[in-house]
Amino acid sequence: MTKKILFFTTASVFTVLLLVAAALVSGGPGIPAPITSINDPFKSVDFSNMPALKNYQGADGAKLFYREYESQGDNIKGSAVLVHGSSASSESMHPMAMALAASGLLVYALDIRGHGASLPKGHIAFIGQLESDLQKFVQAVQPASPSALIGFSSGGGFVLRVAASDVQTSFDSYLLLAPFLGHTAPNYRHDSGGWVSVGVPRIVALNALNAVGIRYWNDLPVVRFALTEEAKSFLTPEYGFNLATNFAANADYQADLLNAKGKVAILAGDADELLKSQELQGMVQSAGKDWPVQLLPGIGHIPLTLDPEALKAIVEQVHKTHAN
Repeated sequence: MTKKILFFTTASVFTVLLLVAAALVSGGPGIPAPITSINDPFKSVDFSNMPALKNYQGADGAKLFYREYESQGDNIKGSAVLVHGSSASSESMHPMAMALAASGLLVYALDIRGHGASLPKGHIAFIGQLESDLQKFVQAVQPASPSALIGFSSGGGFVLRVAASDVQTSFDSYLLLAPFLGHTAPNYRHDSGGWVSVGVPRIVALNALNAVGIRYWNDLPVVRFALTEEAKSFLTPEYGFNLATNFAANADYQADLLNAKGKVAILAGDADELLKSQELQGMVQSAGKDWPVQLLPGIGHIPLTLDPEALKAIVEQVHKTHAN
């Protein structure tokens, strides 16, 4: 009887190992077809007045980059730190940064590690490194108070992650713009409306390995984005497991909603083709929060960061939150 138990146990372990190995090797993301609604809108943006990159030092000594926008007007009314969306960089935040600076704020647009000039693209060393980087940025720059941390799409999920963490007092307020809150969140569309290809089997296998302390394969790609060949040359076409996990809300997004104690507001477009914006109000209410949730009529995903009316709403929300 003991030999039979040992045999079946060994066979079961061997089968599990084979399944994990198969998921690691062949369970990665596919290559999605480019989406014009994501790739094309930035072609009309004027980047001629975009400030040059500055840098600060991460805890590991790496140079990490950001852009600084001077406040327009005589009196500085606070500051805003901008976190771009998936695959992007500080450049994508340029129109928003200009609008916020024109309203009297000092503005900083980050190249989150793994994006833009904060290399290597698509990779970070460990889950939690992005929070460490943000703390180093705050220490180096000391954004003027009242300060807002603003994140778009995946950046919005990451901003919620920060708002729910033990460093939540680093900023006076948080603004989530069309936030991606994970694949189990009610506002999720399958494959984010075609924007991503997700290697689900590989993610499941890596989660299982990480649970027992095995992180050797965490650099394997688990997400690819629907970029044109041209865009792949200057954006980030794929994420390794560490970055995909860290540049987002925590897996338990509901706990993040509950644990965020400061001032939080949410803005999204009601015509968002990547996410189900209409679900956001119910998610906030289910968490027992009274955060303002505003849906802008006729605004899609990327236009939320570019459309003049959307930018006006973002500026107004930041100042309204700071005034309360």
